[in-house]
Amino acid sequence: MPLFGKKDSGKKVRKDAKEIEKQPCIEDKYVIKELLGTGAFSEVRLCEHRETGQAFAVKIIDKKALKGKEDSLENEIRVLKRFSAKRQENDPDKTWFTHPNIVQLFETYEDKSKVYLIMELVTGGELFDRIVEKGSYTEKDASYLIRQVLEAVDYMHEQGVVHRDLKPENLLYYNPAEDSKIMISDFGLSKMEDSGFMATACGTPGYVAPEVLAQKPYGKAVDVWSIGVISYILLCGYPPFYDENDANLFAQILKGEFEFDSPYWDEISESAKDFIRNLMCVNVEKRFTCKQALAHPWISGNAASSKNIHGTVSEQLKKNFAKSRWKQAYHAATVIRQMQRMALSSSGGAYGRSSSQLNASAADPTAAQDTASGSK
Repeated sequence: MPLFGKKDSGKKVRKDAKEIEKQPCIEDKYVIKELLGTGAFSEVRLCEHRETGQAFAVKIIDKKALKGKEDSLENEIRVLKRFSAKRQENDPDKTWFTHPNIVQLFETYEDKSKVYLIMELVTGGELFDRIVEKGSYTEKDASYLIRQVLEAVDYMHEQGVVHRDLKPENLLYYNPAEDSKIMISDFGLSKMEDSGFMATACGTPGYVAPEVLAQKPYGKAVDVWSIGVISYILLCGYPPFYDENDANLFAQILKGEFEFDSPYWDEISESAKDFIRNLMCVNVEKRFTCKQALAHPWISGNAASSKNIHGTVSEQLKKNFAKSRWKQAYHAATVIRQMQRMALSSSGGAYGRSSSQLNASAADPTAAQDTASGSK
């Protein structure tokens, strides 16, 4: 589907406009219903297939608000299509490039003012909310959650895709059932490695890998670091890196400075701590891959403890992850300007702006773009 009128010539723009007019209208196939959520450039609504009655989510992007940032949306769609149910021409029953823990894109529509993405409907809520609501929660529960994430990200990496913005609010439960699977969502910052090297600073405060902050070329290992941060939080309820001052926060991450503080980690197994150390390893060469992480005894064996840690973890989650604080992300261009000002080096830098002031939402596909010269 051609997205947006190209700027090659007036003739080409008129041609694209005519193509859009010829495309099927979304309302012909779906009934668009109530609002589920909003972003800076989009909203998500419930929609229903007119013939089957099946429910989906439709992400509606305002093209006017997105002007000048079209590449970011096209990138998200390109990545989503890579992991959605596709049909082989010679074998209509065969699907490929799908994973049960990755939210699927089914169809795209476009009219003169909007782009519509028909997505898999996920109704189980966000990761932290569910943990807080639980009556019991153990290391084994955390291990099972992280195993699902690792399997999905490993699959993504095998297909040459780096997510680049893994964080708890992008991990959703498929449905309200107690045994619901976890789904990875929001591919607005994802990149296919074959689209070029990656060097642009993007991501979310506290979850971004050291090599990204250091403005070095990076790859799949940045996702593993983020999974390490998530694992840490799942076992204690607070982040491994935090400071109101960005210079201090970045310095902590660059050095990989984190602790297993008493009393919060006293009851956590040594295997869990070893697992986290291998994921949050500053040396990219020594950092685990997803496959290595999946083979660790805390994931694949019986090393995870069955002790109930719900009381401590839920209390800390409520204290440290109020939504107004943890739903924050960096606009890549802002981050790059920050990095330049701070002149990050082994001694860090002095720039006192709070992370909470950088509030472009990464839930939207245009929250962060690759704007560094030459990087993809």
